[in-house]
Amino acid sequence: MKKNKLLLLIFAILGIAGCKKTTAPVDEDLYTGTVVVHAPQPVTKTVSKKIFSHVMPWFESNTSNSGQWGQHWKMANKNPDIIDGSGKRQIASHYYPMIGPYASGDVNVIEYQLLLMKLSGVDGVLLDWPGKMILNDYPFMVRNSERMIDMLEKVGMTFAIVYEDRNLQDAPGGNKIGQAQIDMNYLQNNYFNLSYYEKVDGKPWLLDFGPIQMQTPSDWTSIFSVLNPKPSFFTLWGESNEPGVNANGEYAWIYNLHNNHLSLLNNFYNKVYSGHKVAAVYPGFKDFYAEGGLGEVIGWEIDHNGTNTFNTTMDMALASSCSSIQLCTWNDYGEGTMIEPTQEFGYGFLTSLQNKLGVSDLAQADLELINTLYTKRKSFSSDTDKQKRLDQVFYYIVSLQMDKAKKLLNSI
Repeated sequence: MKKNKLLLLIFAILGIAGCKKTTAPVDEDLYTGTVVVHAPQPVTKTVSKKIFSHVMPWFESNTSNSGQWGQHWKMANKNPDIIDGSGKRQIASHYYPMIGPYASGDVNVIEYQLLLMKLSGVDGVLLDWPGKMILNDYPFMVRNSERMIDMLEKVGMTFAIVYEDRNLQDAPGGNKIGQAQIDMNYLQNNYFNLSYYEKVDGKPWLLDFGPIQMQTPSDWTSIFSVLNPKPSFFTLWGESNEPGVNANGEYAWIYNLHNNHLSLLNNFYNKVYSGHKVAAVYPGFKDFYAEGGLGEVIGWEIDHNGTNTFNTTMDMALASSCSSIQLCTWNDYGEGTMIEPTQEFGYGFLTSLQNKLGVSDLAQADLELINTLYTKRKSFSSDTDKQKRLDQVFYYIVSLQMDKAKKLLNSI
């Protein structure tokens, strides 16, 4: 009898009693079966300037678009269903997303992107917004934008809209002002009153990628006549004269026709201007339009030079008098201006961003944790219990309880 008890004790210590297979238990202090919502906490950084990522919500996969890949992954001649020996899909870009080509409306992708932004020191997103016309992929872009907007408050980030007035060239019946007023009413009724919509001078911040179609003060006076209050309206650099008194500011962008992109930035920062100015930071520029069969030739590039171009433009932006910085862009793969993780650059742009902004409590390991979260979201997509545990990981991350997030994630 004593011998049997001794053997059982040995088996118990070795964890092999009864040869029963066991798994590591979930820490009950981390997850008790009910997801506990934690309020988002701001990332501590030494830079006070507000940082925004310009986001393209226009990517569609074969699972989000009735079996067809969207035009921004394939352009005119690429087929993402073709997979090479390394597992990479054929896409219309010189660069490849670390998670592969994705759908912008996939909530797991949105979670991945917003958490990466937050832990890198980004305060908000500037969403490239096409308007409400039922044309091309515009309805998908609006839908995808709103899925991201729905998650922003949980992450503790703000947003604003970058309006594409160029699309008004296709306004029904040629009524450009009428269509623009429809778009403005939609923005006012659905976005501007949200507590986490970004304000400038107490008014909703609205940027325009141009103006391109509407180029007179009277045009914008008519367009904004349906809004109360009028927005704080920002144009591309050098374009604020077109909307005239309706403009409150300008933002810099990417341009290098005569290999002078840094000079152009310097000129913008040094320009005497009575309105607000937003700085531009970018990693480089290498478009895929010609290779993608679109017949468009930009005619210039900006060498990424590893992360050096990003670091140089960031240093210039930080040294400028601009109170806000726009990262151009989070994910424009067609022009090679993406800073989200890719196979080519890894996490380089985001760790550089952390360093430049003085984010001292977070590092690449925390960004890699987000990738693990995304991978497990996909791996356990049909497992309700595991998804709830991953929800709890999400709330630990947004509240910056990184040790708990890592411990719970590793247990799943």
